[in-house]
Amino acid sequence: MAQEKSQQAAPPFEVFRARDARDYDETVMHSGPMTTADQQGMADMMQAGMIDGSHLKLLYKRPGMSLTYVWFKSGYPLPLHSHSADCLYFIVAGSLKIGTEELGPGDGFFLGTDVPYAYVPGEDGVEVLEFRTSDNFDFRALGKTDAYWSRAVANLMAARDHWSDEVTPPSGMEVG
Repeated sequence: MAQEKSQQAAPPFEVFRARDARDYDETVMHSGPMTTADQQGMADMMQAGMIDGSHLKLLYKRPGMSLTYVWFKSGYPLPLHSHSADCLYFIVAGSLKIGTEELGPGDGFFLGTDVPYAYVPGEDGVEVLEFRTSDNFDFRALGKTDAYWSRAVANLMAARDHWSDEVTPPSGMEVG
């Protein structure tokens, strides 16, 4: 009943602004179950400076949907992972490689719930809008082996050398 009321209370028209975007917290994205190797691998990535290569902001949230802006700097080693919600990704600026596909501005892709994926931003980085079918979902790292995480940390260390020069996203847009 409370959920039904909150959905009824959601206005049929709302405006959101990039300047008001906020950081993620546990009410939006939380860690899903991970193996010990994945937990340690993510900790190693964080210690190596993973956060320095990303700018992640929640643009909009309401029951059953959310919109996120992401800027990953060049070569950002996004680890293999999945989310507990469907997501439609739209590339605003820059480029990325996912599998054998190279995508640029105006391109995008869809991933269903719990589908594992990873991509690598291009030489200018990538800005992506993420449209999700949930306002609360998980991030589940899926590297599974120490060897995977050792390579991921090495890739992060190599990519990081360029990040201090990347102070403006490819579109020039300021979010949050």
